[in-house]
Amino acid sequence: MMDPILKEGKNCWRILKAKRVAFLVDAADYFDAFARSAARAKESILIAAWDVDSRIRLFNEKEREGLPPGLWDFLNTVVKRQKGLNVHILEWDFAVIYALERQLFPVFNLPWRKNRRIHYHLDSEHPVGASHHQKVVVIDDRIAFVGGLDLTRQRWDTPEHPAEDPRRIDPSGVPYGPFHDVQIAVDGDAAAVLGDLVRTRWQRATGKRLEPPGRGGVDPWPVELSPDLAEVRVAVVRTDPAYKDREKVREVEALYLDTIASAQRFIYIENQYLSSFSVGRALAGSLEKKDGPEIVIVLRVGSDWLEETTMGVFRARWLARLREADLHDRLRVYYPAVPNLDGKTVNVHSKVMIADGTFVRVGSSNLSNRSMGVDTECDIALESCGEKRIEKGIAGFHHRLLGEHLGVPAHVLACTMEEERSLIRCIEKLKGSKRTLLPFPEEGISWTTELLPGSAIDPVEPIDPEKLLKEFVPEDVAKRSAHRLRRFILFLLGMLGLAAAWRWTPLGDWIDWDTLAAFGAQVRDNGSAPVLVITAYVIGS
Repeated sequence: MMDPILKEGKNCWRILKAKRVAFLVDAADYFDAFARSAARAKESILIAAWDVDSRIRLFNEKEREGLPPGLWDFLNTVVKRQKGLNVHILEWDFAVIYALERQLFPVFNLPWRKNRRIHYHLDSEHPVGASHHQKVVVIDDRIAFVGGLDLTRQRWDTPEHPAEDPRRIDPSGVPYGPFHDVQIAVDGDAAAVLGDLVRTRWQRATGKRLEPPGRGGVDPWPVELSPDLAEVRVAVVRTDPAYKDREKVREVEALYLDTIASAQRFIYIENQYLSSFSVGRALAGSLEKKDGPEIVIVLRVGSDWLEETTMGVFRARWLARLREADLHDRLRVYYPAVPNLDGKTVNVHSKVMIADGTFVRVGSSNLSNRSMGVDTECDIALESCGEKRIEKGIAGFHHRLLGEHLGVPAHVLACTMEEERSLIRCIEKLKGSKRTLLPFPEEGISWTTELLPGSAIDPVEPIDPEKLLKEFVPEDVAKRSAHRLRRFILFLLGMLGLAAAWRWTPLGDWIDWDTLAAFGAQVRDNGSAPVLVITAYVIGS
């Protein structure tokens, strides 16, 4: 038996016992499980999120056991029913650039404050330019959900990912395309430690300490949620950037590197991005080895023009580097396709890595530089350590994921894997139906992309504002900057006023998304798009 990959204090925070583990593929299953668990809560519901939208529907019935489907109405009703229950929601104090994508002005506009036992706070306790990207929900310290999914808009979807689904409507009444993501549910000591993680962040953000709930009472694990694994040890893996008196935590990066180094047969990856310097180098090094593992990566192809001209450029660079390093034909990069999308794509938002069928991790961390050292992240990982029952559970999850993408039942995929003894040969044998995995296109890299500074968009370390000021602002200018700060505040207020006018006046009809999309398409098709985007970004900053 090989040495375990997971090591406390090196590439994970804690390794703890979970009585039950379940893999929730796509948000329909996650939202359903969350609703059923939250309905059974007695003392505490903790939510740490990148984004929360009070208007989303958790399920499609008009009501379930007297509970309404909308998130705010649901939580409000649950709290009123249960006297001792408190809900604490900790959302990233998001950058203004995201204002039009979110429920605007959450402090004033969201209804959380209407109930004294629903506590809501915007968390800005992070370095300049960072974000809180953890997606963690803990109920009574007895069940926890971790992964890539927030309780927010444009996330709900089923594993079928049909091109058109009347249930796939955001709170504004706008339909959106297929969305793929993964969450993991754990209980036992693992859930309690995740509760500690959220309570620590709450104390940092608010200065108020939350007491952990008692461990008695009703088990909040939904009876409808069948565990994929039982009696296993799971690891909690974090990124937490250095800030104030806190030292940096880079367990997410360390575990990615250790997993890649340890893999022998295959590495399967699903991720939103591919721009991390350290992970990219590790994957390239593995491909260059004569006897290394097969590497299969599932990414999303196509997104909005702004992202394509920034993170898309970084992805293209690394894919070119990996293809160059693939000396022994062990790399395949795909994107999922479903019928009748008419040029649109499945939004792959999941953050999954499976190695050799003996190791799995699910969480919030992207394969980006930001996720390694700038944004807060939380993943859950586990390994079999030679136990066949755990390998069976990991394989079952892997076969469900691939079966979803290839349009075949999980048992068919399992049989094909057994026959082919190769992940790549298995996929190549099964792909080709209407629902399938397609080869990720080779993207051209123009000379202008070399002018795009990754450190400004996807930094490796948190931005030091004092260092930035010294480097870019002359000392005499810095001394005269007080009046400029006032001018900047006035400018910012004006921009917020414009955003409000766009949202609530006829200006929104004049400058609509179709107009902006057409403009974005013109910029995207321009060879100098990366330079134009970063220039606009710098001037705007």
